[in-house]
Amino acid sequence: MLNDPMEYSRIKAWVDEWGGRVDYVDYVKRNGDLGVLVAFSRILWPRFVEVGNCVLWDRAYEETNFNLWCDSLSGDARKIEATLNQLRVWQIVESGDAFDDKGAMEFLAACIAKSWKSALRAEFPGRSFDVRIVASEDGPIVTFSVESQ
Repeated sequence: MLNDPMEYSRIKAWVDEWGGRVDYVDYVKRNGDLGVLVAFSRILWPRFVEVGNCVLWDRAYEETNFNLWCDSLSGDARKIEATLNQLRVWQIVESGDAFDDKGAMEFLAACIAKSWKSALRAEFPGRSFDVRIVASEDGPIVTFSVESQ
């Protein structure tokens, strides 16, 4: 896994091409777009909804689907949350099969997980959440549920 965006080969190559006087912030400025950054800010700091005894990522909540999972999982809030509150990192960004891309995806997942943990703590200060990264064949999945007591 990367520890610094400057270690990622695409950013490093771009910086080297510019003579090393730029960094990852300049990379975003040159290659990014305000719309992408605004949308990504909601991924890093999501909104949450409380439904029944569950806390859900607002994007994951849809009443009919929630009710189906609630019935299927016998109302177990932790299991419902873990099932619905998932961000499959490969679904938000294109990447290749290179080892470097795998490390970058893991780095991104770790950053998202840290942000989600902070966002949950800020929104629900009296509750504890299990925010974790689950490895899958396709790449990391970030998920959260109420921490078991």
